[in-house]
Amino acid sequence: MKAISELKQDVINGVFDESFAKLYGTEGIMYARNRYSHLCDEGKARFGDKEAVFFSAPGRTEVGGNHTDHQLGRVLAASLNLDIAAVVVPSHDNVVTYTADEFKAKPVDISDLAIHPEEKNTTESLIRGIAAAFVNHGHKVSGFGCYAESDVLPGSGMSSSAAFEVLIGTIFSDLFNDGTIGSTDVAKYGQYAENTYFMKASGLMDQMACATGGFVAIDFYDRENPVIEHLDLDLDVMGYDLVITDCKASHADLSDEYSLIPTEMKEAAAVMGQEVLSRVSMADLLSHAVEIREKCGDRAFLRAYHFLNETARAKEEKEALQAKDVQRFLDLVNESGRSSFMYLQNVKVNGDAKHQALAVGLALSEEVLGKEGAFRVHGGGFAGTIQAFVPKHLTGKYLETLDGVFGKGSAHVLRIRSIGGCQIG
Repeated sequence: MKAISELKQDVINGVFDESFAKLYGTEGIMYARNRYSHLCDEGKARFGDKEAVFFSAPGRTEVGGNHTDHQLGRVLAASLNLDIAAVVVPSHDNVVTYTADEFKAKPVDISDLAIHPEEKNTTESLIRGIAAAFVNHGHKVSGFGCYAESDVLPGSGMSSSAAFEVLIGTIFSDLFNDGTIGSTDVAKYGQYAENTYFMKASGLMDQMACATGGFVAIDFYDRENPVIEHLDLDLDVMGYDLVITDCKASHADLSDEYSLIPTEMKEAAAVMGQEVLSRVSMADLLSHAVEIREKCGDRAFLRAYHFLNETARAKEEKEALQAKDVQRFLDLVNESGRSSFMYLQNVKVNGDAKHQALAVGLALSEEVLGKEGAFRVHGGGFAGTIQAFVPKHLTGKYLETLDGVFGKGSAHVLRIRSIGGCQIG
């Protein structure tokens, strides 16, 4: 471990270039040099010229399985070349100090791992909750100072919160447990913190994609032992760009909307005598349709209908990619998008007719792409971003059209990153 000033000199001298190329591509090396040099300057200003290390945790893109993970279904997801990058100084006490850009969390004393209701929906709750998960499983935790900068768009459906959780978990693992905590456990500890301390219902897909890295198919049917398959996906060879567009509608204050999706799905499952929908069949759902509508409402039935088709569709998407059947894969992505809009109903907030930014983005995508490519709501929905697989000959037109409506720089061409949460160097 080196002093921050020495780390900066190593960055300038290219010592980290090989690592940067793996994370950001060769075209991103100079950007990474400037970024990590700035991390050093800010870290040194806050914590002094102490011994430190670099960490990174990527954002993620959900490709298939919209709102299936919390019902222990199937998903496709990939980590992205947008990440949270951090310089971290072990403090050898029980206090975690986290600062990011212009944001500073309150110092968290992790000798107190009780749930603090007043910390609901805060960064502090996630830090405390992840520390609690580590301790509950017999692992070590200690304090540290962290300065971080993120280019994962907040409220974008790229899971800035999961990237943060994976960052904190990876720091605890590498600094205090010799890096022995596997990516699956890091992901689970992040989900535990989000569910129990942050008090937001969520599945495990976001954390798994951020922690594992690459393009993965995950089957969550066995809660404790999800099946993870790494897929070989080269969009350049396929002839497509992955474009995520920020439709300029924030996820803020929408936690209740997200939480209602797993709540209503579980209510429908309970009518059929199960905890989650992955334990039922379409025949079960249809035979209980009247009872579900009466007890849970029509939307719960529709969301259950979406789940059963969507979890099967994620498996078909995986198989299409394995067979190199690009058109079948794109058709399934479009089917997923239609199901999310029609049955899951997470493209707009009910009762807010004036604000339907995601629907506008989907309409623009259809106009530009026609019968080429694919597009869908991205991530949790209601606000944030849409995703599109754009044929390269249409990428310029697509970016121009989406940026023309939502503002310059709203549409981002992204790359899939092969490495999950990690210490750099």
